[in-house]
Amino acid sequence: MTTRYAALLRGINVGGAKKVPMAELRALMEGLGHDAVGTYLQSGQAVFGADHGDEESLAAELRDAIDKHFGFGVDVIVRDHAYLKAIADACPFPAADLEAKQLHVTYYSAPVDADRFAGIDQDAFRPEEFRLGDRALYLYAPNGLGRSKLAEALSRPRVTKGLIATTRNWNTVVKLVELTGA
Repeated sequence: MTTRYAALLRGINVGGAKKVPMAELRALMEGLGHDAVGTYLQSGQAVFGADHGDEESLAAELRDAIDKHFGFGVDVIVRDHAYLKAIADACPFPAADLEAKQLHVTYYSAPVDADRFAGIDQDAFRPEEFRLGDRALYLYAPNGLGRSKLAEALSRPRVTKGLIATTRNWNTVVKLVELTGA
């Protein structure tokens, strides 16, 4: 049985570095035996069907193929449709009332617990705030991610040590649910 997944590539096509043309990425993934491969935007989202492997092995397979094909490493997180939908459904913020630039989800490669974030005084960053989810963090940044001081604090090495972390705005979160649900 084929499962639908999204691959989240971290740090590609940003500022002229790590160029990954989406057509080449789709062809590469098809060459790995995945079906119904598609991409969303130029910033590192691909959707596909696979009837083998799990999230971790699929991420490792794609990471290795990208390194071999493009000649540079890229962090990859793979999540299935059920997980992506559960993350969208569990949003602790009123997503329907917010602009997409105000709400973000950071996906992590492994579970995170509150201890990682103990040194961050949320009150010091108000009205920005975050909540933890299942291998994810929801961030409300009313002035956008680029201006968010809380996002900066959340991305410090002491918080993300040992993890792959990649952030998507709410429009992308919702679109990935849609694209993997087909």
